[in-house]
Amino acid sequence: MINAKPINKQSMYETVMNQFNKTADIIDLNPNIRKILGITNNEIIVHFPVKMDNGKVEVFTGYRVQHNNALGPYKGGLRYHDTVDIDAAKALAMWMTWKTSLAGLPYGGAKGGIKIDPRKFSDSELERITRRFTYALGENIGPEHDIPAPDVNTNAQTMAWIADTYMSTISSSERSHNQHVVTGKPVGAGGLEGRDRATGFGVYLSIKLLLETRNETLEGKTFIVQGYGNVGYWASHFITQEGGKLIAVQDAHATLFNKEGINTESLAQHCEPRKGSIKGFEGAREINPDEFFGLECDIVIPAALGNQITSENAYKIKASIVAEGANGPTDKEGEEILLENGITIIPDIFCNSGGVIGSYLEWLQNRNGELWQLEEVTAKIEKKITENFKKIHSEVQSRNTDWRTAAYILAISRIETAYKQRGIFP
Repeated sequence: MINAKPINKQSMYETVMNQFNKTADIIDLNPNIRKILGITNNEIIVHFPVKMDNGKVEVFTGYRVQHNNALGPYKGGLRYHDTVDIDAAKALAMWMTWKTSLAGLPYGGAKGGIKIDPRKFSDSELERITRRFTYALGENIGPEHDIPAPDVNTNAQTMAWIADTYMSTISSSERSHNQHVVTGKPVGAGGLEGRDRATGFGVYLSIKLLLETRNETLEGKTFIVQGYGNVGYWASHFITQEGGKLIAVQDAHATLFNKEGINTESLAQHCEPRKGSIKGFEGAREINPDEFFGLECDIVIPAALGNQITSENAYKIKASIVAEGANGPTDKEGEEILLENGITIIPDIFCNSGGVIGSYLEWLQNRNGELWQLEEVTAKIEKKITENFKKIHSEVQSRNTDWRTAAYILAISRIETAYKQRGIFP
């Protein structure tokens, strides 16, 4: 077992570039295509004023980075968080390109958001901020160009505001054809049944499929979750339904532990009126945050922000599986430690891809004027994730490599093929 203390902490952008360059070397990626994929297509920064409830005007900074669209329109979430900056958006956009490619979707990758702590603003202020941000982005988004979705601290309501604002800026004859400018909308506003649970369902299913390759099930497995938002909750919901036991949860406000198990539904109900905070939940005791990753368990699910598993804590992890519900939760040094210690990492670009697969289904539903029921949606997502799992598993076995490397090889190779077949203009 490696038991090492830290070196330097990487940025998410350094992490994603390390992953890309490692894969490019392995597959001997065409050098011209390597140049293209190593940079972003567009980096958009907007500054916009918004009047607050008290009458004062605040100026906010928003970002939208469009990494690559060789396979189709840009696709990716918008997050509202004080860690949002251009480098974070570049990293997340690149991960989206690999994720959509690996999933076999006709999309490229984008990401963005606003540098903001949404807890400090009222709902009416957040609505005005969101609508003004949408207006500032203008033609940089569109249903066949760049399709945003929810991410950290954004939700179906946020997407409804964006869609309404976007459609109000185009001609009335065009409005009915542009509902799919965003995905993750409320069901009543053109959203998809089950889109709310799609990412968490994918995390659960990826773990279940991996365990099946070991002739194991989720019954009796203990797991811990970092981040109890949409992804963390739904992953926990589905895992506990199959006999798994949630024993610890961590967020920015508290770290909770109960070796007898934490009731996932009770915790979700506790969080709802507290803007997602787990603090004060009576069904578990609060422990030191530094103890979280070192807890005895079978599965660790980081479902919060990037760069959470590093050389500072990776050596503490005793689980056999790390399932990356978040984007980029493991940095380079952290990953090296986990792999050296025999821990399987289910990589983010596969593990949390249920969300973008659900988004694709919503986009199709709006585009084609169809309406699918929850059972149909769940079956479609399960089929797609299972197919993708089998491809990655085959690559892992044939190359005798780790799951992230296998996933990256498949994702980047598909884009390379597209460029080779299309050629590069002019």
